[in-house]
Amino acid sequence: MNADTKATGAELLLDNQVCFALHSTSLLMTKVYKPLLQALNLTYPQYLAMLVLWEHDGLTVGEISQHLLTDPGSLTPLLKRLESEGLLKRTRSREDERVVMVQLTDKGRALQEQAKEVPQRILEASGRTPEGLQKLQQDLLALRDRLHKSL
Repeated sequence: MNADTKATGAELLLDNQVCFALHSTSLLMTKVYKPLLQALNLTYPQYLAMLVLWEHDGLTVGEISQHLLTDPGSLTPLLKRLESEGLLKRTRSREDERVVMVQLTDKGRALQEQAKEVPQRILEASGRTPEGLQKLQQDLLALRDRLHKSL
C-alpha cells in the first residue's frame, strides 16, 4: 500500500476488497447454478454433497463435512432431504452408533448421469476457456489453502 492509497482511503473501498469480489462472484455463481440444479431437483448445497458422494460413495457424515469444509450438524437436514428423495441411504455404524454412514442409492447414482451437463453449462456462462477456468480454480484453491493454514 502506497501513501496515495492511505491518503484516499482506497483500501476501504468495497470494490477494492478481495473478499467482496469472492462473495459477490459466489452469489452470482449460485444464481447461475439454480436453474440447472432445479432440473435435477437439487439445491446448490445438495449438489455439493452429491458431488462428494459421486466421487467417494460410502462416507460418514463427518467425512462429507470435511470435504465440504462445513459443520457435520448442518449436513444432517440436507442429507435427510436427499434420503427422503430416495437419492441416498443413511445408516448408523455397527461399531459406533454415533457415526452415520451415507451411501448412494441406484437413483442417486443415476442422477450423476443427468448432472454431467452442468459443468459445461457453467463453463459457457463463465465466458472462459476450459484452461482459463481451470487456472482460476487452481488460483482459488491455492488461496483457500493459504487461508486455511492461516487459521
